[in-house]
Amino acid sequence: MTALSFRAEVALLDIEGTISPIAFVRETLFGYSRGRIGDYLRAHAGEPETAAIVEATRALAPGRDPAEALEGWQAQDVKAPPLKALQGLIWESGYVAGAITSPIFPDALAALRRWRAAGVRLYVYSSGSIKAQDLFFRHNAAGDLRPLLSGCFDTGVGPKTEPDSYVAIARAIGVERKDVLFLSDAAGELRAAETAGLQVAQAVKEASLAEPRWAAVADFDQVDVSAPFAAAQA
Repeated sequence: MTALSFRAEVALLDIEGTISPIAFVRETLFGYSRGRIGDYLRAHAGEPETAAIVEATRALAPGRDPAEALEGWQAQDVKAPPLKALQGLIWESGYVAGAITSPIFPDALAALRRWRAAGVRLYVYSSGSIKAQDLFFRHNAAGDLRPLLSGCFDTGVGPKTEPDSYVAIARAIGVERKDVLFLSDAAGELRAAETAGLQVAQAVKEASLAEPRWAAVADFDQVDVSAPFAAAQA
């Protein structure tokens, strides 16, 4: 029996700490890219993607060696666009080599399949690049999950703690903000989405502290999301 029920055309999902363990990004992915930045830049120096990353890094950190700047940003968890782009390339090499496989909470996966079958469109909004998101869902322990998704957004649309980012996402999808349910473990993100007019629910799968103002999701098996138009056609 479901404890929480929402009516929404779109479910907008965070990844880290919401549908996947926080440790995967902070330990597995960051651990894999740590120490590989300089080697990757040297090995792929003649490739356009790498050249663009180096140029963008020089623009953000003038006078610094690009590899040192990127390594420093990673150590400090700075969400700089060139770092995100480079991490995506390094992680791709790890995924393709079979060194990385992404996990998803089983109850979250079952819920995504259930909501999708009910006519709810699924989108992702993550701090990781769109490339990193594609890799996460393509090389998942549960198989290629990309067919479940209608699209992905990263911080290119705006910071996750700014209401305007959620306004832009709803506009890009072509849906009213009130018909979007945003799920995240981060209070700052939830406040921004709520301010923008979205429905919100807080994932408390791991160490998150539940905020009384929002519905808390500890078990996705207890969450039902149905599309408004499905009820109208019934």
